[in-house]
Amino acid sequence: MTEDFGLTPSQTVGPFLHIALTWEDGNLVVPRDFPDAIRIVGTLYDGAESQIPDGLIETWQADPEGRFDHPDDLRGEKEPPEGFIAFGRATTLDGGHFEIVTAKPGPLPAGGGEIEAPHLNVSVFARGMLDRVVTRIYFSDEPEANAVDPVLNSVDPERRSRLIAEASAKDPATYLFDIYLQGEHESVFFEL
Repeated sequence: MTEDFGLTPSQTVGPFLHIALTWEDGNLVVPRDFPDAIRIVGTLYDGAESQIPDGLIETWQADPEGRFDHPDDLRGEKEPPEGFIAFGRATTLDGGHFEIVTAKPGPLPAGGGEIEAPHLNVSVFARGMLDRVVTRIYFSDEPEANAVDPVLNSVDPERRSRLIAEASAKDPATYLFDIYLQGEHESVFFEL
């Protein structure tokens, strides 16, 4: 006997999402003393431009040579630099602030002879959302690489700047990148 129970609403991904998903130093993709380590700092905002204090920012990326330590990397597996883990997970704190310490990834092949500019892949989780949203972080000091990146070039030119972290005027090893889930300044999100 088969019964039809119909559809039920999905659960949201928060605010309980921090339970068992975070760990101390989860925001450190590399140790703070890693050669050429950079910091990505920003704030997560909701549609009313209020800071979200209990969100989760997850990043994954290629290493400084633009390689992944994974069998799907067509160039073959390669050991990453010591201390580099390619994956980070940062909670947003009071004020919605987050920080990821990492190494800038290298450019990587995109297929068809194209090259993707250095970037981080980012998932954002927050209460009230039925699923994560996915974006990328490019770097303001990579204008030539950004100009030929096929993913960045697929975005409306007026919105591309929302994918680019700006180097801090006070500290060139710090990049500023805010994320807006909705509203006038909404970040660019990709459908997977």
